[in-house]
Amino acid sequence: MHPVFLLLLGAAWIGTMWLGFAVVFPVLFPATLVVAGVATLGLYYLHACRTLGPSTVKGPSPVAEPEISYRHYLLAQVWWDWWAIARTVVPRVWTTASGTVVTLTKTMMGGPWGFFALPIWLALCAGIAAAALPAAAIGVALTVLYGLVAAVGLAVWLVCVLVLAAVERLFMAYARILQTCPHPFCYEKIALPVYECPGCGARHPRLTPGPAGAFRHVCRCGARLPTTVFLGRFRLGAYCPHCNGRLPERIGRVRVEPLPFVGGPAAGKTTFMVLGIRALHARAQALNGRLAFVERRHAQAYAGAIEEFQHGGRPAKTGPELPLATMVDIDLPGRARRILYLFDPAGEHYTGATEVESLRYLDHGEALLFVVDPFALPQVRRALTADEREHVDRSAASSDEDPADTLQRVLNELRSRPDRGRQKRVAVIVTKADLLAATEIGRVPGRPAGAPAGDAALAGDEALRAWLDHAGLGNTVRALDQVAGEVRYFGSGLDTDPGDVADLLGWVSGLPVGEREPAPAPDAAPPGAALPGTAPLRAPWPVRGRDATRVPAGYQAGRWSVLAGLSVLTAATLTGAIVAAAERFPPPYWDPFQIPF
Repeated sequence: MHPVFLLLLGAAWIGTMWLGFAVVFPVLFPATLVVAGVATLGLYYLHACRTLGPSTVKGPSPVAEPEISYRHYLLAQVWWDWWAIARTVVPRVWTTASGTVVTLTKTMMGGPWGFFALPIWLALCAGIAAAALPAAAIGVALTVLYGLVAAVGLAVWLVCVLVLAAVERLFMAYARILQTCPHPFCYEKIALPVYECPGCGARHPRLTPGPAGAFRHVCRCGARLPTTVFLGRFRLGAYCPHCNGRLPERIGRVRVEPLPFVGGPAAGKTTFMVLGIRALHARAQALNGRLAFVERRHAQAYAGAIEEFQHGGRPAKTGPELPLATMVDIDLPGRARRILYLFDPAGEHYTGATEVESLRYLDHGEALLFVVDPFALPQVRRALTADEREHVDRSAASSDEDPADTLQRVLNELRSRPDRGRQKRVAVIVTKADLLAATEIGRVPGRPAGAPAGDAALAGDEALRAWLDHAGLGNTVRALDQVAGEVRYFGSGLDTDPGDVADLLGWVSGLPVGEREPAPAPDAAPPGAALPGTAPLRAPWPVRGRDATRVPAGYQAGRWSVLAGLSVLTAATLTGAIVAAAERFPPPYWDPFQIPF
């Protein structure tokens, strides 16, 4: 080849290199860097929209169906979404960048013209390689964005959890809410019931403000469930966490008051309980309130007992099994609400220490009703004449268990409690007062001769107490004074004034039943139960929430918050790139209106 041609070729190459590195490279390199960075951000934003935009559980970042309820979005799923985007975008960016560099190399450097295209190839490849730095910066910024959203959201969530938990604890303490199980072989005290989802029937053992949500938990079926009592949790079906037994409606919203009836066999516990429910029902109606049985079977048993009374009979003997509490829900508007657990076991459960030990409901109450069959007192039995004994045996069955022994066994069991069995209120009910009044020993000091048996509760509390002392229960009376804050004595018979009975049960249960009201009319409707077709004790929780195929609303809100932050970051990055380009290439170099003529 001619030397002159070589010199010209070398000069052309040097000129091309100078022009390329002095003029083209300074322009093409930053342009390539900006384009590559914007492309990376655009690719990230595109995949972020595909991942965070959909509301279905299936997608680039699937949401697994929980065993019971969804965890809070910011505790886990937010980072799964971040990883789903990152694991898609990073390989895609690497593949695109490396493929572009390979293509440029093959195209621009694959022939002799590569000697002259070196500045352009180098500018393009260097721009693409250098874009890794802003791409990494964008990745760090997006990770910080995720962390910031998660931190702020978790801080708000934590405050809500602490406030809601504190408010509920204060409410429970102020209202003295007690929750216990009424079912046999359990009788446990309950800190938190297990709640049932009304949508799918799933059981939620920890429906409180926590990792699954502050205000609401989202069930696996999509139903949104309240986390506290004052948010409506009491409107859900509740179950005992120890035995899975059904608990009464409104538990947690209304105080449970266990009322054990203590007495030997045939002492009259069931009869007095039925009379007491009838009296409280009448008082609740008079106060524009409501009394309802929680269990249908108890409503039916009560109706049968009332019918027996109307035909001159008495309730059937209680079975030998451990009792399910007769649950009575009482609502006195503007006064108080209670769920009474009336425990009426067979008297045989009080005839031995082992039997008494099985009555674990005695561990939780602060009141009890000691039912005394006066004809079970040895001194009274000895004082009866033959005619009186025949009349008593013909009219009613009598207990063979000395009431003093019965109460002593119960007090021994109560002493195992941390409070040593301390009771706030104890009602001593002397049953069969109508029969007792017809005997000589049954004449209570201070009661006028011929007065009705139920008149003024056997002539008054003090007179009945003195009579029991005279009848051989002096030590028992004094033992009750030591274990109870208040003790009241009451004489009960079939003709006892229901107003007196309502006053006594209102006192022992802590219900402000107000002034005495007249007895219910004989044809008054008995209290019913919460049955289909009747007004419920509380409105059931409505099934609201998203379909199970869609993510919870909290997840959607969290994703959209991240996407909104990502949109702001993208717009800010693009604006910064435009401003940087404008500063790098001011108007005199590219604005056609600024070209001098």
